Amino acid sequence: MRLMLFALALLSATAQAQPPALRVCADPDNLPYSRQDGSGFENRIAQLIASDFGVPLEYAWLPDRRGFVRKTMGAGLCDLVVGVPAEFERTANTRPYYRSAYVLVEAAGDIAPPRDFADPRLLQWRLGVQLVGDDFAATPPGHALAQAGAVNNVAGFPIAGEQPAAERIVQALARGELDAAFIWGPQAGYYALRSARPLQLHYLAPPANLHDQPFAFDIAMGVRRGDQALRERLDDFIVRRQAEIDRILAEYGVPRLEGGAP
Repeated sequence: MRLMLFALALLSATAQAQPPALRVCADPDNLPYSRQDGSGFENRIAQLIASDFGVPLEYAWLPDRRGFVRKTMGAGLCDLVVGVPAEFERTANTRPYYRSAYVLVEAAGDIAPPRDFADPRLLQWRLGVQLVGDDFAATPPGHALAQAGAVNNVAGFPIAGEQPAAERIVQALARGELDAAFIWGPQAGYYALRSARPLQLHYLAPPANLHDQPFAFDIAMGVRRGDQALRERLDDFIVRRQAEIDRILAEYGVPRLEGGAP
């Protein structure tokens, strides 16, 4: 009788520890990260997690705009955001599973790319940069270019538009309307792979006096604050399945930095 009670208690504890599904918060149309048809790299990673956990995968879909975490995870609709900055404050975050940066995208060729923001070509080339937020603020490379004196030769591409800003920039590069551009790494790699014109990516370290403008970020997974059990389980997953995660990121052209260096 005692053994039976112990077995029942063990089964009950296991049932409580094993969630009925992996519930993921995601944007339904935000390639290369996520899409409702499952074609984003975060969709692929989420499926890998669900398979590893042995549970079905479910989504709470919402455009990734202001209030995304509050309206999804905060409303109890989901438990996991597959990609968040490791220092993101609205979620409890796992160990990072990749590190990427803003990169310079230009036509593929034999000419040596700029090594830093002091290269005089950056004052002559037609350059594109992403603009973020409601106030069209410049990204860190935009600040570095302005500091170097590149102003009149720089075109800003706001987030709002029929296509993502990164896609519009890469299309402008393919048409020859730009000579180069600075784009956030995962987006740069994804759209460069699909460009009609061969493109190459390079990392330029930020100027030393722009230490408050980070160019590279560690990316982790975010869970509900206080959900220590899920966070620890995901940490274990990342350690065990990092090689498979890396293969997915490579398929999507995500440029990665190791230890903060290119």
